[in-house]
Amino acid sequence: MSSDMKILVVGSGGREHALVWKIAHDSCSPKLYCAPGNAGTSQLAENIDIKAEDLDGLLSWAKENRPDLTVVGPEIPLCAGLVDLFEAEGLKVFGPRKAAARMEGSKAFAKDIMNAAGVPTGRSCSFTDPDEAIAYANELGAPVVIKADGLAAGKGVIICNTDEEAEQAIRQTMVDKAFGAAGDNLLVEEFLVGEEASILALVDGAHVVMLASSQDHKRALDGDQGLNTGGMGAYSPAPVVQEDMWPFIREKVFGATLEELKKRGITYKGVLYAGLMMTAHGAKVLEFNCRFGDPETQAVLPRIASDLVPALQACADGTLTEELISWRKEPCVCVVMASGGYPGSYEKGKVIAGLEEADAIDDVVVFHAGTDSSNGDVVTSGGRVLGVTALGDDLHAAVDKTYKAIEEIDFDGAHYRKDIAAKALKSSRSSKIEGV
Repeated sequence: MSSDMKILVVGSGGREHALVWKIAHDSCSPKLYCAPGNAGTSQLAENIDIKAEDLDGLLSWAKENRPDLTVVGPEIPLCAGLVDLFEAEGLKVFGPRKAAARMEGSKAFAKDIMNAAGVPTGRSCSFTDPDEAIAYANELGAPVVIKADGLAAGKGVIICNTDEEAEQAIRQTMVDKAFGAAGDNLLVEEFLVGEEASILALVDGAHVVMLASSQDHKRALDGDQGLNTGGMGAYSPAPVVQEDMWPFIREKVFGATLEELKKRGITYKGVLYAGLMMTAHGAKVLEFNCRFGDPETQAVLPRIASDLVPALQACADGTLTEELISWRKEPCVCVVMASGGYPGSYEKGKVIAGLEEADAIDDVVVFHAGTDSSNGDVVTSGGRVLGVTALGDDLHAAVDKTYKAIEEIDFDGAHYRKDIAAKALKSSRSSKIEGV
């Protein structure tokens, strides 16, 4: 690969900064562009003022500039068919086509695939009639999970502890249109008990390379209290995913899913993300996503010892092999610093201090998510502002280093969870973390 290689990363969050950061350290030293990017990506790439949802704008730029590879971060452009548009112009893209991205774009479609493929998952049924949905929820019995079928920015999943809560959630979603058209179709699902974990897999249509396990923290407050968010932090590896589970997950989750998609004429390329619940009866799939997780990516990518670009290209080319990815042994922890009020309303434009001091700590990287530049300052521009990330010799060391870096950073109203990775640290298994 020549050093004049051009790579476009689409998106503006912490996941995209992590991708830009990792690719910037590849031995091919590519020229990087990020659309639209943030204050963090601007230090490593040329930010392009085109939103991730602006498919026409992205295509126009790519036709003119001909990047050697485009890496699509968020789900919205993937579900809208950005990959199909780029491929039709002979452009190489990392990410699933529109038909394959339905694994995230429609929860009912994903469930249908899982059930047909025999993938372990909770019992469920999809509905377009609210009264039928309520009757099924009563039949399952609380607690139940109500899910808007379409994309709802991570907010379309409601856990209901009583039958009354379930009825209210169904009516809010289907009648009051709390999530817009995403709730026209709705999934009522069995509530699974256990500990969650995420496994991201690279897929080239036929071959699967599973990346290291991780665990996200969705609730806003310590002890898994408060409202659901886009994710308040993550760590990798997750000891709840024990070594003997990997062959089962490879075959029964990823292998079976890809085989069923293939039967339907759908070739999946890119990242397939499995959100798993480790139950008393084994691993069960909560959901699939069609892209890198956020903030899981921030905790997983720093652990990759090898170059990333060859593996991303191999996914697009159909030449993926296990040898393309190698791992560092050290665990990694990412803690999200959020704006005051998040996930509710929050103010923007708060000046962020201490970024250089935090970045100067060994094995610490501060990934920007909701940031912008203003008059020479880095300022807040989103709910999740930063993903403060550190590697450590063990999980304790990674956690300590992350929170030490957070102490260096300050912006008005900043809040973050103080218990990221606490479940793993309390677990006797955490002393046995090895490999991925």
